[in-house]
Amino acid sequence: MALNPELLSYTPMPVPFVNEMFVLTREGVEFEVDKIPLHGGHGGKVKSRGTIFLSNIRMVFVATKPEGGFVAFDMPLLYVHDEKFNQPIFFCNNISAYVEPVVPEDQPRALYSTHTVKILFKEGGCGTFVPLFFNLLASARQYAQFAAAAAAQPTAPYPRIDPLQVSAPPVEEMMRHAYVDPNDPSKIYLQQPQVDSLLRRRSYHRCAAEDSI
Repeated sequence: MALNPELLSYTPMPVPFVNEMFVLTREGVEFEVDKIPLHGGHGGKVKSRGTIFLSNIRMVFVATKPEGGFVAFDMPLLYVHDEKFNQPIFFCNNISAYVEPVVPEDQPRALYSTHTVKILFKEGGCGTFVPLFFNLLASARQYAQFAAAAAAQPTAPYPRIDPLQVSAPPVEEMMRHAYVDPNDPSKIYLQQPQVDSLLRRRSYHRCAAEDSI
């Protein structure tokens, strides 16, 4: 994960990466995440209402009303694992998962904890969101395995690999054949938002040699 990724100035939407394709947005969700270093460095649990943006590379939650320094939460698909779609009898449908942190290249992994996240669909159904989310996860993992094999690197359940290596999945094909649930208020992107190429990032880490945000 990455806390508070850069957002476009004219809309609460994440600044896209190079080759990133947004699949859908889903407003009115409740998002829960733990181990967030807010309020003077103290970790804690955050619960917020807002919008989920889903792309071929990541899922980003953007809070409607940022509080305590929490604005948005970036979850690379390759760093999501043990995901589960829950349908409780007395509560709303939700997705729970674990998300590994995006660790700065100059810092040890031991300093960063795995996060537990939950997405609660409190406004309408989720028959459009859930299948696309799970299909994108499966494609991201498949392409990551191909990339690791091509580089002759040993594979691991959740490798510390560049999330942008998953930019190849056939997202347009998924979107064309996606089932649209009339009870699901998710909005599928029929056309990608126009963003200045100089704003697009090429890495999850800042590089002085490139025009990253």
